[in-house]
Amino acid sequence: MRSHCSSLNLQHFSPAELSQFPKRHAFVPALFRLPCLSSSRFRAAALSSYNPLKLQLKRSRNVPKRSRQFRPRAVKVYATNDDDSMGISSFDEWVVDDSVAAYVFSSFSDGEYSDGEIVLNPLAEVDLPPVSADDSVTMRSLTSRRINVGLLNNLGIIIFLTMVILLVDWCGWKIVRLPLAPFYLTSPFFISLVLATGAGYICVPYLKTFEFHQIIRKEGPANHSKKQRTPTMGGLFFLPVGIFVANFVTGFSSVEVAAAAAATLAFATIGLIDDVLYVIKQHNSGLSPRLRLLLEAAVGIWFSVWLNATTLSSPYGMYIFLKMLVPLPAPLGIVCFGKFYLLLTPFCFVSMGNGVNLTDGLDGLAGGTAALAFIGMSIAVLPICPELAIFGASMAGACVGFLLHNQHKASVLMGDIGSLALGGALAAMAACTGMFFPLIISSGIFVLEASSVILQVLYFKITKHVYGSGRRLFKMAPFHHHLELSGHKEPVIVAGAYAVSCVLALFAGYMGLISV
Repeated sequence: MRSHCSSLNLQHFSPAELSQFPKRHAFVPALFRLPCLSSSRFRAAALSSYNPLKLQLKRSRNVPKRSRQFRPRAVKVYATNDDDSMGISSFDEWVVDDSVAAYVFSSFSDGEYSDGEIVLNPLAEVDLPPVSADDSVTMRSLTSRRINVGLLNNLGIIIFLTMVILLVDWCGWKIVRLPLAPFYLTSPFFISLVLATGAGYICVPYLKTFEFHQIIRKEGPANHSKKQRTPTMGGLFFLPVGIFVANFVTGFSSVEVAAAAAATLAFATIGLIDDVLYVIKQHNSGLSPRLRLLLEAAVGIWFSVWLNATTLSSPYGMYIFLKMLVPLPAPLGIVCFGKFYLLLTPFCFVSMGNGVNLTDGLDGLAGGTAALAFIGMSIAVLPICPELAIFGASMAGACVGFLLHNQHKASVLMGDIGSLALGGALAAMAACTGMFFPLIISSGIFVLEASSVILQVLYFKITKHVYGSGRRLFKMAPFHHHLELSGHKEPVIVAGAYAVSCVLALFAGYMGLISV
């Protein structure tokens, strides 16, 4: 035995074999090569005293609980076998901790005098490891990509509007046939944009402080619950900017601008009352729908009465009948609506106010489409009333300044005070000039949203009467909620609405120019 022990040489083992065991236990597998210690009884006793599995279990019990964040690795165990040794086929199932599934040891030994490699095979699905540093970086990059979509939408709409108004200013003398001041529409647009952006940085923290938070209706999409604590009533800071800049640029001398500003403020007051009852007082529904429609119709009727009693300048040379004329493209030309014009105006006010209000359901949707509609109307009314074109450009700049705070994910919402006021401003521009047809085109998104609600209600009532149970035409109305429930992301829906509104704004401006 001494001769065999003296002839022990660890060089019989490869470096890979020796590396699988701690240095202080390297002699254990080496002893199994001695003829005097190679019996199966001695091997069983040695394995019971030195078992890598037991060491692994012992170490796992001593590791703190936070070690669960590391993914368990398969342990490769090397053992020496000979002809009279016991074959190791499998051990009992074992669990390191609660988060690791059962494993079993299996041997690839074929009975020959060779070392068998024992690996761990999973018996069940293994829990996924927690998010690693690389995964967290990936998640942050995805979040930044979503934020960049909102920034990209704002950048695209700013570039588009800038190019359009610069083009109109460059060839404006051909449109109006009169010399216009340099940057006639560009100046009010960018002045309002800068002032509205700065006003947002000042007012939004106060809206958060006073807890003017948005209240999400339960019937809305479930993912809108995250907007529950978003400040609302953002129209308080961007509407006064647009109105003031328009009056300042025109020298506070334009009757049409003053009337449009008065109608805008009247609709803003209705929205403010609705917001106060619904947001601050935690009222169930704010103003009742009937009362709100009645107030909006009252403002429209007042505007019609004012139009009927006021003489406005006109390029047609018919000052008395201007309030009754509606320019339409050829071959219709200029059509006199007569007294029906006085009924068309209140209807336009009510429909536009509620159309913008229904569109205000996604971050940046109502503000961006309203800015494009204002520019389209500014081009359309430029030959008839250049001062109203300034009003439209100023309101468009205020909307874009608000968008910088309302992009996805929004830090503030415009509320009813903003949405109703924007609809009233657009209707006032059309009522003062008769440009109802370009208004319908430039406000195509608002018309679509309002029409989807009307169609949803009518379809539900008709199917309930026919089949006994109501059915829905859309998954949810307005239409942008239908797109959300169909799987489209919020910034993608907004980007698509911007693209459509860009085309509609240009077409509305063109139709207005050829109609005149």
